Amino acid sequence: MSDMLKGQLLAGKRALITGSTSGIGLAVARAMHAEGAQVILNGLGDADEISKLQSELDAEFNAANLLDPAAIETMMADIGNIDILVNNAGMQHVSPVEDFPTDRWDAIMALNLSAPFHTTRLAVPAMKKKGWGRIINTASAHSKTASPFKSAYNASKHGIAGFTKTIALELAQTGVTANCISPGYVWTPLIEGQIPDTMAARGLTRDEVINDVLLAKQPTKKFVQPEEIGALAVFLCREEAGNVTGANWSIDGGWTAE
Repeated sequence: MSDMLKGQLLAGKRALITGSTSGIGLAVARAMHAEGAQVILNGLGDADEISKLQSELDAEFNAANLLDPAAIETMMADIGNIDILVNNAGMQHVSPVEDFPTDRWDAIMALNLSAPFHTTRLAVPAMKKKGWGRIINTASAHSKTASPFKSAYNASKHGIAGFTKTIALELAQTGVTANCISPGYVWTPLIEGQIPDTMAARGLTRDEVINDVLLAKQPTKKFVQPEEIGALAVFLCREEAGNVTGANWSIDGGWTAE
């Protein structure tokens, strides 16, 4: 029976997914675990819940604070060589540029852009030596377009798209690929929790908040499901995707097609 039929496309591969204790990162971790990868989780959350995830996924966990380059270096040394790196951890802040808190700008840049640089630079030597590797960066529709009041987020996501293209070119003949996944609005507990507050603040129904506020820019009027992103990440790790590199994959319900 083929590896594909056995659900073991990633058997023998070790995958670090940052920001993987919830949301998109957790969906990617589950998808890769289902294909046989040894998953290494990283992120925030309740210790008991994280322990449950470790049991579910037979996963390692590293609690490194990705805002700190020294902590990233320690994490990468502790976990050892990896085959797959998914830079998914991120944060957001909404404010007019003249009022944007400088500490929030610095934190967003550190987590969304600098952390992927540090994990990548430390993961690449072993990947190159092995002649195989996959680097996947979670960008955003905001890596291709912009929205007001999100100056740091937009800048960081445009930056991660450019960074991905650069390392894809540098690694083009090594067997290591680098790609972005750029979601639109994804259905996560964080998004779901915003709906009641938005209903109250704007005097709208639940459907109006979903269709006219949250999904206003997504022509399909459907949230991206985390599992869809997990499936795309697995595809990018397949042997058949060995010539797919330097790409920025939209999964945004048509948002950036307009």
